[in-house]
Amino acid sequence: IAPDYIFVHRSVKEALISELAKVLDRFYTKNAQNSESYTQIVNERHTERVMGYVKDALSKGARIVYGGSHDVSQKYIQPTIVDQVTEDDALMQNEIFGPILPIMVFDQLDEAIHYIQKGEKPLALYIYSRSESNIKNVLDHTRSGGIGINNNGVHFFNNNLPFGGSNNSGIGKSHGFFGFQAFSEAKAVYRQHLPSASEWLSPPYNSLKERLIDWTVKYL
Repeated sequence: IAPDYIFVHRSVKEALISELAKVLDRFYTKNAQNSESYTQIVNERHTERVMGYVKDALSKGARIVYGGSHDVSQKYIQPTIVDQVTEDDALMQNEIFGPILPIMVFDQLDEAIHYIQKGEKPLALYIYSRSESNIKNVLDHTRSGGIGINNNGVHFFNNNLPFGGSNNSGIGKSHGFFGFQAFSEAKAVYRQHLPSASEWLSPPYNSLKERLIDWTVKYL
């Protein structure tokens, strides 16, 4: 449920990048490799995979606006923000599973909505806005496993909310009662009380039964 990319309005992109950089410095200092609060990639192979995505994007015109340092032998990648990516970049075609955040810009909100609509349905979608109409627009015109409004990832920890994907991002919901339903095998039991009303709809037919059948079809 970590974001694979962020869409931001063009007019506030630089301000967002500046604030993200300040927060990352506060979290991990300017040298995250020596921070006790920062962790490593699971292994060298995945370190190379993630950096391969970054190198692919840079070769196509993207630029790193924060971070970028890495050490494969130490399974380390600095938190990195990548600007000017395109939807054809490997960063945008694959789940990253690493500390890389691509930045996409839009001028009209419908551009971002259209981008989400034409791709696979995501496991999670996050909306940051004070505009109720913009929030409703995204909610009404996108589909995802879960949505967070003005928060990131928190919906996962609420057991009163179902957690799971949508189509490509997963089938079925877990957590709380939703998980009980998903992982339980329901047995259907139907008991017919006697005599049965269905006998009135069985052959041989007469005018009364025909009227009953017509009534059943029309109203039930």
